[in-house]
Order: sequence, then C-alpha cells, then structure tokens
Amino acid sequence: MTLMTMIAKMSEGMGHTFEIFFLTLIFSQPLGMLVALMRMSKNRIVSGITRSVISVLRGTPLMLQLLAVTYGPYYLFGIGVARNKLIPVVIAFSINYAAYFAEIYRGGIESMPVGQYEAAEVLGYTKTQTFMRIILPQVVKRVLPSVTNEIVTLVKDTSMAYTVSYLEMFTIGKQIANSQTSFLPFVVAGVFYFVFNAVVDFVMGRIEKRLNYYR
Repeated sequence: MTLMTMIAKMSEGMGHTFEIFFLTLIFSQPLGMLVALMRMSKNRIVSGITRSVISVLRGTPLMLQLLAVTYGPYYLFGIGVARNKLIPVVIAFSINYAAYFAEIYRGGIESMPVGQYEAAEVLGYTKTQTFMRIILPQVVKRVLPSVTNEIVTLVKDTSMAYTVSYLEMFTIGKQIANSQTSFLPFVVAGVFYFVFNAVVDFVMGRIEKRLNYYR
C-alpha cells in the first residue's frame, strides 16, 4: 500500500474522529454546567450524589466507560448492542468530559468574589439574571485555559473509540498497521492528531485573546 493510499483511507476515518470530537463538545459543555450547579446545590442529597458520580467518572478509565456504555445494556438487560457505534461512543465521551468540565466550571464559579453578587442584588438583579449576565461571562473568561486543555486532551482521547471497534482514524490506522506489518500508519496518525490539535489550539487561543478585553 502506497503512502497516499494509506493517507486517503485514514482521512476517511478522520471524519469519524471529527464527529466524536464535535458531538462530545456540543453535549458535554452544557451537561458539565448542569452537573456543576448540582454539585454546588445546597441540597446535601443532590450535592452528595453528584459528587459521587463525578468521583466515579473521573476515577475510572474512559476505556472502561466506553465498554460499559456500549456493551453494558446487553449484559445487564439483554438489549442488543447499537448498530451505530457512534451513539454509545458519544454518550460515554460526553458523560466523562462533563464530569471534568463540571469541576472546572465549579472552580470558576466559586472563585467569584461575593461582592459581585452583593452588587447585583443592590442593582435589583434576580439570581438568574446575576448568574447569566454577570457571573457566567466572567467565569467563561477565567476557565477558558483549563477548558482548552481538556479540549486538546479530547482530540487525543478520540482514539479510545477503537476499543469498541468504531472505525475512527486510529482504528483504521491500527488495521492497516496489522495488515501491512508496518509502523508507518501510526506515524501518519500522529501527524493527523498533531495538526488537529494545532488547529484547536490556534482557535482557542484566538478566543482567549478576544476575551482579554482589558489588555
């Protein structure tokens, strides 16, 4: 197999890698904020349960969670494994990353000075208005570097989908490497991931720069 043919085949898998990446971001970001608010709830039961769930998700391998979401329903309830593996893959990734984003958001929210809330109350803002118009924009600015780190990690973690035989780029590269007895497909995969991460880092850097409106 020529190098160009190899790149062409792996490029097809890159499309599936993009799907995992973008769908995970779309679902995990708002879910992470919801989980963060539940974690900060004054209700001890809600807060305690949320803390335990976050602990489990952050304390167990993503690979194990992928296997559990993909094959767990079959072994537990006899439900057939999803024909489209993208569905369980995105569910597992979204839940896992929501736990990490939740802790990042919680740290950002709790770092806000009490004076911000007091000033908003004096101005007649409701709690919802205070959070959405005053707190959240500042939190986004504060946590963006940490969120960027997680997004960069997500690019590389998409390769974990090979554990459930989803044909993303790394899975295809691994198949080619086994059939050709060559390490070259892994080198090509590494280049793909590096370029992907470079683009992500550039975009997030531009966003971060635009939010530094006081500099």
